[in-house]
Amino acid sequence: MSWREQLREGVAIPAHPLALTAARQLDERRQRSLTRYYLAAGAGGVAVGVHTTQFEIRDPRFGLFEPVLELAMEELRAVDAGDNAVADLVKVAGIAGRTPQAVREAEFAARCGYDIGLLTLGAWRDAPVSELLAHARAVAEAIPLFGFYLQPAVGGRHLPYAFWREFAEMPRVVAIKIAPFNRYQTLDVLRAVADSGRAGEIALYTGNDDSIVTDLVTPFRFGAPARQPLHVVGGLLGHWAVWTLRAVRMLEQIHAEVRGERPLAPSWLTLGAEITDANAALFDAANQFRGSIAGIHEILRRQGLLAGRWCLNPDEDLSPGQAEEIDRVCRAYPHLNDDAFVREHLDEWLR
Repeated sequence: MSWREQLREGVAIPAHPLALTAARQLDERRQRSLTRYYLAAGAGGVAVGVHTTQFEIRDPRFGLFEPVLELAMEELRAVDAGDNAVADLVKVAGIAGRTPQAVREAEFAARCGYDIGLLTLGAWRDAPVSELLAHARAVAEAIPLFGFYLQPAVGGRHLPYAFWREFAEMPRVVAIKIAPFNRYQTLDVLRAVADSGRAGEIALYTGNDDSIVTDLVTPFRFGAPARQPLHVVGGLLGHWAVWTLRAVRMLEQIHAEVRGERPLAPSWLTLGAEITDANAALFDAANQFRGSIAGIHEILRRQGLLAGRWCLNPDEDLSPGQAEEIDRVCRAYPHLNDDAFVREHLDEWLR
């Protein structure tokens, strides 16, 4: 199955974190171990250079955008032929900045072997829709696009229905990650895709860490009853950068039930609420998500995949009380973690 077919079928795509030493230098060994972990857990691909990887990797002081993308690609290419052959994996590169920078990043990602560019529009906070669309078309000439509705609290901006309606009509748009953490804005994207006539060509992915299960199990219908419903087929999530094995298995179970048109058990709603509660702790929802990356790092540190939770910005760390909240959800929902799986394989990933 090609990466395009995998993308439309629906896969779990972790947003790849950045492994650093205590000196805040790239920890290449642990960076590679993270990629190995995601592939061993059954992820359908990875997204590198995105918010979870830290936007600061583009800062010339660090110069990490290209090295980090190259490291992940080396590990992806090292995968044995078979069920997870590199051609089957969905390889996503984060693309950010104004048009000249974004085009350079897209061209590098394409040369490096990435399939799609996840287009972040945080650098265009006050631009009109027409400028956003012109920017997207320019980047799309270099790499197919994975649209991205990023919530404003972590660097995104409001993107109206009018933007998504025209964006969805672009032939080089192959997927959209919906992550505004807002149900009204989520519906704007879904309705725009339905109205574009390209619903069968654009793969819809949740990035709404506060409603992962709800997005995945809901048939979204707009208009006449005869109109085919839309389905969110997978996730590209920072939340799935931890406990990835559980996320992969959950997605497989949801696919089996949704595609088999089986009645969904109420237990799915319970699981969805548990995941949202866990995410609130990991992503530091109580403090406007300031500790979201550090929260992901803390779980990976506890599992041994990271040596610490250091970020490039020394001021970025857990918020007061966040560690205790993470303790609470880990105790409350042991069925959400994959600690035993990580313990079993950690030495081979850290080789």
